[in-house]
Amino acid sequence: MSSVRKVIISGAGIAGLASALALRQRGVAVTVLEQATQLGELGAGLQIAPNGSRVLQALGLEAAIEAVACEATAKQVRLWNTGRRWPLFDLGADARARFGAPYWMIHRGDLYQLLRTAFERAAPGALHTGVRVARAETLGDAVRVTAADGREFEADVMVAADGVHSAHRRSVFNEGSAHFTGLMAWRGVVPTARLAPELREPVGVNWVGPGGHVITYPLRRGELLNVVAIVEQPEWRGESWSDAGTHEEVHRDLPGWHPDIHRLIDAMDTPFRWALLSRPPLAGWQDGRSVLIGDAAHPTLPFLAQGANMALEDALLLARCLTELDDADGAQTAPAAPAAPAALAALAAIARFVALRLPRTTRIVQGAADNTNRFHNSLLADPATAAAYIEREWEPTRVRQRHDWIFEHDVTRLPLDLPP
Repeated sequence: MSSVRKVIISGAGIAGLASALALRQRGVAVTVLEQATQLGELGAGLQIAPNGSRVLQALGLEAAIEAVACEATAKQVRLWNTGRRWPLFDLGADARARFGAPYWMIHRGDLYQLLRTAFERAAPGALHTGVRVARAETLGDAVRVTAADGREFEADVMVAADGVHSAHRRSVFNEGSAHFTGLMAWRGVVPTARLAPELREPVGVNWVGPGGHVITYPLRRGELLNVVAIVEQPEWRGESWSDAGTHEEVHRDLPGWHPDIHRLIDAMDTPFRWALLSRPPLAGWQDGRSVLIGDAAHPTLPFLAQGANMALEDALLLARCLTELDDADGAQTAPAAPAAPAALAALAAIARFVALRLPRTTRIVQGAADNTNRFHNSLLADPATAAAYIEREWEPTRVRQRHDWIFEHDVTRLPLDLPP
């Protein structure tokens, strides 16, 4: 079988830890290098659709996740000023019946902790903090990773899972910093005990309006409500990409929105403002024995709720490619190079992963970008035009066309041969 026996992963976020766990479960020795000295995940909620929950099930985390997640019953669309509701799609039992896997809503910190605990249990001492990767060089049948402090590590493959600010993407693919999209998110969580009963429904809600939208959904067994308000802002003036704001600032950014929104703002703990960043797409993510995954490879706007799901899909499919493609597969598909057959196999496994993932992630990135105009459309300003617009854009057949292909995708069973 595959010659890949040791992998170094740069970055201990969701993509990095999921990759590490998937590889370790397949018998690969994994070293995770994280530049932060204190581990933890910022942010609030994540939506894990069936395409992502299948991965977490395959990693053996289903029971642990169900103890801390929330499985909402449905998603709805609401109009920004009147509050009128339209169904988006059913979740809960319907998601399990249609897609064979649950649709979970989970606090990012909870998912992060479960992944970290599972990996550290599987590979004690393999997660190293305070180590910043300076460069990775392919040297024949190995990759040498050099840390900023001069330490060197060697492995068969290096995985760069270092996020939207990826140093590896910047240095290898000659990219500058990620740029501000002109969209800013206010994010916060609300303990549901503070809310009136009508605001505690176990549903996800997409509030849509001219120039902005608000997403709410329950977390942590329904004990918290995740609130994210996206507003258009010409430039980013903050000193960091996320900083604390005030409730008054959030109210000012959403003038005229329904009283329910302003009640949620008042009930928030500290609201944080986050810049939404973007990078131009890459034609490929491979540099010899190094490969980008997750936000380092294909950062996307959060308007399809697929960023974490794409990281999970990347993690499992990369682990499969590195361990299920044998040397013969590698030798047949690898580019000509003065390397041993085992080296060719590893190079080809990475190339196969990239070829399988690029079309899907590109479509996801574009679909999320398309939702910016859909969610913020000027026709939503007038209730006379808004109802017809929503009924057209969120008509059930259109919703299925936009979402079913995403949720049906199963990287745990995806054939590893390239389509003709």
